[in-house]
Amino acid sequence: MTRKQKRLAMLAAGGLVLAIAAALVLVAMRDTIVFFYGPTEIAEKGIAPGTRMRLGGLVEKGSVQKGPGQRVVFSVTDSKSTVKVSYEGLLPDLFREGQGVVTEGVFEGGSSFRADSVLAKHDETYMPREVADTLKKQGHWQPGEAPAPSAPAKR
Repeated sequence: MTRKQKRLAMLAAGGLVLAIAAALVLVAMRDTIVFFYGPTEIAEKGIAPGTRMRLGGLVEKGSVQKGPGQRVVFSVTDSKSTVKVSYEGLLPDLFREGQGVVTEGVFEGGSSFRADSVLAKHDETYMPREVADTLKKQGHWQPGEAPAPSAPAKR
């Protein structure tokens, strides 16, 4: 073998090792790459208690209960399943019942979730694409169902 052929063989072997390593990492992380899970997905997948994840869906109407201090308990639904979320902290200004929300925290088992952060939609018509797709699959949300826009904000 010439020097050039040896160098080419070493580069090819190195590339193959890197490709295999990347494939193994992606296979190991396939369930954690998800941006969020909906309540139905949590019930179907049988996610273990103590798992850190994101939960997305709609804030169920009539479910928001404010406790002492900044403690809030509310339910997130996708019309098939519901997960009760407990959160301690300030909620975003746009957090409302019936609106899209993504929470990040720890699944506590059953249908209970302890959130570290709550993300709400940012205007009258926006909903994260993943939340909209999940709700469309459930037949609960349609693109034309956005609430009527409020008066324009003063600048």
